[in-house]
Amino acid sequence: MAEERWRTAVTSIAPNEIRVRGYRIDEMMGHVAFGEAVYLILRGELPTAAVGRVMEAMLVASIDHGVTPPSTLSVRNAATTGAPLNACLAAGALAVNRHHGGAVEDCMRLLARGAVRVAAGESVTAVASALIAEEKAAGRRLPGWGHRVHSDDPRSRRLLALVRDAGVIGPHVTIAEAIVDELAKGGKRLPLNVDGAIAAVLADLGFAAELANGFFILSRTAGWMAQVAEEVTREKPMRRIEQGAVDYDGPAPRDLPLP
Repeated sequence: MAEERWRTAVTSIAPNEIRVRGYRIDEMMGHVAFGEAVYLILRGELPTAAVGRVMEAMLVASIDHGVTPPSTLSVRNAATTGAPLNACLAAGALAVNRHHGGAVEDCMRLLARGAVRVAAGESVTAVASALIAEEKAAGRRLPGWGHRVHSDDPRSRRLLALVRDAGVIGPHVTIAEAIVDELAKGGKRLPLNVDGAIAAVLADLGFAAELANGFFILSRTAGWMAQVAEEVTREKPMRRIEQGAVDYDGPAPRDLPLP
């Protein structure tokens, strides 16, 4: 019986040739940054240089956040048992969910509701106030606002500054910032955290909310690899990991060498 044919528009393979969305990978290498390649494979076209920088910044923003996140503890706990790297990374990815990393997707959906209202003619301020009230009435925390460590998330500020430089501020970022202002009017100083900033930017760039967790996992995987490498080279196997007992002994604060 003949095989039923099916189609893909992502990557084509031929002898000595690999093309992603029509572009040869070997020609992309050295010319297309990883963030730009991620945009290409997901959206089908290369981004502008400015949007490419935003993509790079988003991937850097979530690369690691110390040993306290649940996914990092999962990775470390798997590593201390002697699990191979792929199993450790899988443990980290499986720990990404509604309350850790998943705020990006929830925030994208929240902002999408607001963008529909703004497009229908409601003011941004009114929409921001309504979204806050709706989440409160439903007994839900605002996904993407507030942080257990940072009162002013530096990653969010930098990412939104790059978005402004790129000229791609859209309704989702505008609503996200309006929610911060509305919360402040009510006496709550909740910053837009990195999850919220990434959510707003991804939504304005046209990415589907279903892909949101994938961006977090893609970025954090590099950090998880570093955590696994350190665990197996510096610590004893099968140890009990107390996150509050850790002391940092890496490089002292240093300035980035900029051109």
